[in-house]
Amino acid sequence: MSTPETPSAPASPDSPIVEGGLRLANLTVARGGRDVVHDITIDVAPGEVTALLGPNGAGKSSMVLAVGGVLPLTAGTVTLAGEQLAGKRPERIRRAGLAIVPEGRRLLGELTVEDNLKIATYTLSAKAGAAARTHALELFPELEKRLHNQARALSGGEQQMVVLAQALVSQPKFIIIDELSLGLAPVVVQRLIPTIDTVTHNGIGVLLIEQFAAVALDLANRAYVIEGGHIQYSGTAHQLKTTPELLHSAYLLRGDTTTPTTTPNESLPTTG
Repeated sequence: MSTPETPSAPASPDSPIVEGGLRLANLTVARGGRDVVHDITIDVAPGEVTALLGPNGAGKSSMVLAVGGVLPLTAGTVTLAGEQLAGKRPERIRRAGLAIVPEGRRLLGELTVEDNLKIATYTLSAKAGAAARTHALELFPELEKRLHNQARALSGGEQQMVVLAQALVSQPKFIIIDELSLGLAPVVVQRLIPTIDTVTHNGIGVLLIEQFAAVALDLANRAYVIEGGHIQYSGTAHQLKTTPELLHSAYLLRGDTTTPTTTPNESLPTTG
């Protein structure tokens, strides 16, 4: 019987940069006076899904906020198609072509769905903004009848559609989605997954961050596992999916690597 493979080493900071790609290199992020992300490197290719998996408290959301310009980076660089984004303000990062969908479906709840979408097009011309809005509603036709409703009145699944639509109307080159499945019933998650596939077919690169491996690995080309703020695995999504012992080892036997068995009326666990 062969010995299970061990997780591969984190990507080298000297590894080739994907042409036109998004590269997070040697990132260190601190919160509350201590480092929660330690010297991690992740490459995201255009037109592909890259999965970042990890259990609660692994540092995933802190990394997203730092890449999006909300938290400061202690060290490291964020490069999109050769343009340095580290230290830039969130609106500058978005204008450069990187859209962030943070954990928790952060919408302006008092505003309508229509107004939430309009705000996301502020960097575009009126014509380009209208075209982007039309395209987003083609991806999420459920929102058409909810355009004049306040965002806070929507279901969790509808709110997730709005935040995804907000990211798409800014016409990004790359999207980082933090916890697509958080708080949603599996039937809702299955509705959202084809949209991610459509986005990549349009050439947009996606970094999909998830606690639950099964949600992401069917979509991803490449995968990373983060635990305790360190990258524990870097390699193909196929290898990680088809080698359960490798996935368990990368999670240090702490992560739940199965699809949640919730019913449509139940929510997924809250992540940290």
